[in-house]
Amino acid sequence: MVKKFEVEGFENFKAKAEELAKDGTLFVMFSGSKNEKGESWCPDCVTAYPVVIDSLKSADEDANFLYVSVGDRAFWKDPNCIFRTAKECRLNSVPTLIKWGTPNRLEEGQCADPALVSMMFEE
Repeated sequence: MVKKFEVEGFENFKAKAEELAKDGTLFVMFSGSKNEKGESWCPDCVTAYPVVIDSLKSADEDANFLYVSVGDRAFWKDPNCIFRTAKECRLNSVPTLIKWGTPNRLEEGQCADPALVSMMFEE
């Protein structure tokens, strides 16, 4: 079964990704941070999350899945946001799903497409 992890913030993401990447296949989903109701401020992230989680069944059972909260809306919208500028991720949008260590990524509405998400997990 895929092992799931969740972190908030860039430094926590970087440390956890480095740790998990040593342990086989790693998928990383970047999303707007959650509010007090447990939902992301990002509507596309709210739509994509259940699709991604359901599609994890297509992934290799030894894979790791890391959910990363990128911060609140104001932090994310800043053009100098570390998630936008850092070489480790260079995000253009949330949600973004990446197969770590490869160029494979899905962005925004692609993350809500069950066929595309399953295809990424099956590769």
